[in-house]
Amino acid sequence: MRPDFWHQRWQRGEIGWHSDAINRHLTQYWTALTPRPDGRVLVPLCGKSLDMLWLAGRGHRVVGVELSRLAVEQFFRENELDARCTDLSPLPFSRCAVDEVEVLCGDFFDLSPELLIAGDAGGIDVVYDRAALIALPPPMRPRYAGHLAELLRATGTSGVAAESLLISLDYDQTQMTGPPFAVTDDEVHALFDAAFEVECIGSFDALSEHPRFAKRGLDALRENIYRLRLRT
Repeated sequence: MRPDFWHQRWQRGEIGWHSDAINRHLTQYWTALTPRPDGRVLVPLCGKSLDMLWLAGRGHRVVGVELSRLAVEQFFRENELDARCTDLSPLPFSRCAVDEVEVLCGDFFDLSPELLIAGDAGGIDVVYDRAALIALPPPMRPRYAGHLAELLRATGTSGVAAESLLISLDYDQTQMTGPPFAVTDDEVHALFDAAFEVECIGSFDALSEHPRFAKRGLDALRENIYRLRLRT
């Protein structure tokens, strides 16, 4: 899946994955993790998610990563946040930040540990993934899982095992093409078991909450919530 695919989706306003509400699984299951009150939270493929504001409202420092410049601009403009944006060339990123929220605009797979901790920003305590893994087709998922583990090992806070709250979707992939893609429980374990302790902490029948997927042909849809803890 090429970057142009996502740029075109944002330009056409085809962003069905975006929600104008805070994710209910985030608010319900965040306490299952143990981040420091002022810890840094990484949000890969963040789009213009309002979940970042919820996390910042709890005292966390939030760093989102988003490919689309348009999405980044919309996030700050629609939430009336006067962000300061800086071009980080020659790195393939720009940074927009205000108060406890910053968004790095660029390709997640180009993200380096040095960029994450630039300016003594500190390590990453927690990852929040609501729409990153399920946005990627199968061939890209092992690379994503591996890169995430590498970033956390290199930037984690000393003495603290980094955690992740992962929300995935599981459905019959023959009934609907992604994104969002189906990621089974077996695949979550295959992707993350080597680097993380993986625990499913919630599973819900979600089709009634997402009627647009029923219109696309699904007869069943589950949302699974995982807590991942980086192995030491």
